[in-house]
Amino acid sequence: MPERGVTRRLRAMDAQEKKVALRAITYGLYIMTAAHGSEYAGGGVNWLTQVSFEPPLVAAGVKVDSGLHALIDQCGLFAVNVLADDQLDVAKAFFRPTAVDGDRINDHKFERGVATDAPILEEVPYWFECRVTDTIKRGDHTVFVAEVIGAGVRDASRLPLNLRVTGMNYGG
Repeated sequence: MPERGVTRRLRAMDAQEKKVALRAITYGLYIMTAAHGSEYAGGGVNWLTQVSFEPPLVAAGVKVDSGLHALIDQCGLFAVNVLADDQLDVAKAFFRPTAVDGDRINDHKFERGVATDAPILEEVPYWFECRVTDTIKRGDHTVFVAEVIGAGVRDASRLPLNLRVTGMNYGG
């Protein structure tokens, strides 16, 4: 037992424990999309959180070397498609390069957002559109802070997909 007034110190950081500890942060799994003219991009993301009520702001980490990052960086707009807990198959379709054929992106039907023109997947229960207000470029991901400028709910009874229940992880 430590002497009164003496604080024990933890040992130096272990790389594996750091990875496990960081993966304990809870995340959803979302599809972010963007459009600019005839260009489209979509990708699975999970580093996303609301950071302000007024104005309504979110922050999203997007991999620097992705087509999604390039398009958001260019146009400053994106949409977040919130997947239901039984839509892991939809998420997996966006872990590959973006392909658009008519009104389908990565084989999923979409309509274009009113505020951003970004693809909104027709099968997701929730979605919101965002305008980038701040960009933080550090490391292998850029954090886009963005104001929510449009939103919709198709089925409020459906629970959002949580990354942990998929058996996958991203981070650490």
